[in-house]
Amino acid sequence: MQHIVSGYRGFTLLVNLNWDRILYLATIAVALMAGGFVGSL
Repeated sequence: MQHIVSGYRGFTLLVNLNWDRILYLATIAVALMAGGFVGSL
C-alpha cells in the first residue's frame, strides 16, 4: 500500500510540474479532431 501511495505522489508531482505541456498536447489533439471533422463535411 505504501508503494502505491508513493507512486501516486510521484505521479501527482509530475502532473503538477508538466500541466502546461499536458494542456498544450490536449489543445493540439482537439484542434486536429476539429480539423478532421470540418474536413470531412
